[in-house]
Amino acid sequence: MKNYIKPSEWNIVEEGFDPHLNKISESLFSIGNGRMGQRANFEEAYTGDTLQGNYVAGVYYPDKTRVGWWKNGYPDYFAKVLNAANWIGIDIKADGETLDLNTAKVRDFKRVLNMKAGYLERSFTAELQSGKVLRVISKRFCSIADDELAAIRYEVVAQNFSGTLTITTAIDGDVKNQDSNYDEKFWEEVSKGFQAETAYITLRTKKTNFEVCTATNTQIQLNNKAVGAKAAPIEKEKYIASAIELPVEAGDTVTIYKYAANVSSQNYDKAALQGAATAAIARAVEAGFDALFEAQVAAWANKWEEGDILIEGDVAAQQAIRFNIFQLNQTYTGKDARLNIGPKGFTGEKYGGSTYWDTEAYCIPFYLATAPQEVAKNLLVYRHNQLQKAIENAEKLGFKDGAALYPMVTMNGEECHNEWEITFEEIHRNGAIAFAIYNYIRYTGDASYLASHGLEVLIGIARFWKQRVNWSAEKNKFVILGVTGPNEYENNINNNWYTNKLAAWCMRYAKEAAELVKAEDASRYEAILKQVNFNTQEFEDWTSIADQMYYPYDEKAGVFLQQDGYMDKEQMLVSELPAADRPLNQKWSWDRILRSCFIKQADVLQGMYFFEDEFDTETLERNFKFYESRTVHESSLSPCVHSILAARLSDEEKAYEFYLRTARLDLDDYNNDTEDGLHITSMAGTWMSIVEGFAGMKVRDNKLQFNPFLPSQWQSFSFNIGFRGTQLKIKISSAELSITNNSSETVAVSVFNETFDIAQGEKKISLKALSL
Repeated sequence: MKNYIKPSEWNIVEEGFDPHLNKISESLFSIGNGRMGQRANFEEAYTGDTLQGNYVAGVYYPDKTRVGWWKNGYPDYFAKVLNAANWIGIDIKADGETLDLNTAKVRDFKRVLNMKAGYLERSFTAELQSGKVLRVISKRFCSIADDELAAIRYEVVAQNFSGTLTITTAIDGDVKNQDSNYDEKFWEEVSKGFQAETAYITLRTKKTNFEVCTATNTQIQLNNKAVGAKAAPIEKEKYIASAIELPVEAGDTVTIYKYAANVSSQNYDKAALQGAATAAIARAVEAGFDALFEAQVAAWANKWEEGDILIEGDVAAQQAIRFNIFQLNQTYTGKDARLNIGPKGFTGEKYGGSTYWDTEAYCIPFYLATAPQEVAKNLLVYRHNQLQKAIENAEKLGFKDGAALYPMVTMNGEECHNEWEITFEEIHRNGAIAFAIYNYIRYTGDASYLASHGLEVLIGIARFWKQRVNWSAEKNKFVILGVTGPNEYENNINNNWYTNKLAAWCMRYAKEAAELVKAEDASRYEAILKQVNFNTQEFEDWTSIADQMYYPYDEKAGVFLQQDGYMDKEQMLVSELPAADRPLNQKWSWDRILRSCFIKQADVLQGMYFFEDEFDTETLERNFKFYESRTVHESSLSPCVHSILAARLSDEEKAYEFYLRTARLDLDDYNNDTEDGLHITSMAGTWMSIVEGFAGMKVRDNKLQFNPFLPSQWQSFSFNIGFRGTQLKIKISSAELSITNNSSETVAVSVFNETFDIAQGEKKISLKALSL
């Protein structure tokens, strides 16, 4: 675990430059705006260890898979969000000597990610090998007010010499993904050039033929006066730059403003890309850096007004939750239903930047409560739009009659993950998508979504489950064989409790959804059944299977079993593991992991989190204690569920421990993998840990319910949520819960099962009185 990020409520701060930590910091200090983003690479040349990364949302390449042998049903490719043109480059030479922090003596290095205003600032003093000293202060942001734009202000002071500074600003499209399977470069040049002072380059992806035009405009001042010298153009393959030589005296300050735009053929005709990019640059130049920055500050103020969480008395916890919320908002804004949330967002290339079940299981609750309703709805529409692809994915595996298997990994709806135990067996992802539809309707009350989009998806998923079960004569039950649950430390097992539970629930919910649509809009109901060639006998089949589903259970321990045969494994506790053996996925062979009882993330607890109302406290507690002691949390998605359930069991110590673990997973590099990129989707679980865990928020009987408690390390905590047209601020202290309704509409809220009508304004509720 690393511990070099300084405590700060609104900032991520690194003081001092350690090149061994640089790739971790490149991830932590990443910036983005939902349409594009970048790792915190240096603007100037750097020859040390780095992972250069600039990304444009939705633009991907089908990289040829790399497997030793093939199986029927394997995808041909693994879709990857591409490392796109690097637009930040500002190379500095002092009398021909390159500024490079890998070779210079670096002093007073400081890097700050300001989360309140949405910008990255870096400052340092560098002594070159010649003895020349430069002082640099840079500031940059990707605008969320105008998501085609980004800007840099880069100041250089010649501290102890007079001479010539050579400034080269570039767009470098000659890039490749670190995870390219065959070291292939995925971009081809279409065109490049200059239009007045604006440089542009248009690149096209191989195979998928996306085109992205990147344009930049550079303006230079010397001691706050514009420099009139003409820059010399430089053009190479997939590279365009301009260079200027500037005489400086000791103490002079050179300020470089670099504006950038990224536009893609997703949003413009290819013939119009260059014009769109240069028009965006013209907007930026006309506004100027300061005005663009003011718009950025205002836009982020609106984001924080909707979704901030304030923790009093615990700076580490406060910094962590804001970091997670900040990165979620940088990754996805919900403006475009063609986009989704990659597990690494715009911070790295691991997992290909593609869509996983994480979105439905973890991210939906965050966006439901902290963004306009359309944002979460667009995440659901994304899956609806890919329903036909899900049906085709199922057909490739032998399913028929409209059965839909959503992919484990995708960009366009096609499965593009080819590890057999994942692609073929981690089928619980279907259940997460169905649950997200239910969760959206439960929270928003928008049952019309079933008729417009949801029912078709639910029918396809239920049809899949019907064909995926087997009747076991021995058990006299329906079983599901050969699966992998969320716990990927057990593969090809039978009757994973979580998978069986989800399958039965999905079939029941699909039938219930159909009945709702029929009651509300009979003509639409008939149209859907006709469209999907539905036979109402299917309803009876689904109910029969769900009623006779088998669930493994251990009578002696009184717990639901991960899967058949789990108790045949040698039962050890995580507390018995030597520290040198952790993390298991980096220290043990896969064979040893599969034979052990240790769990990457507890499937049973995930199911009990989804369906909490079905289990009494004693059952939840038995299962929690059993599985928590065997779980190594080597999935980033694991600690948040444990934190929420521990909070519901009033286990303050565990709830707080797991909150900090999930919230500071990347900030403290718990799993030694932050350098690959941040765990964006699990960050939504951090929000859940506070709002659903410590505040105990849920929706029951169409109203919000809170069962709060305050961690002893905190004086209070508060958060904002939107719920069915109302905007609420919730504040929880040891003595009371305060609800401020910022809307004119009265809303009913339940606290410890007592209902209160909250009119506009603030209402304080004594928690001590309710707990008596």
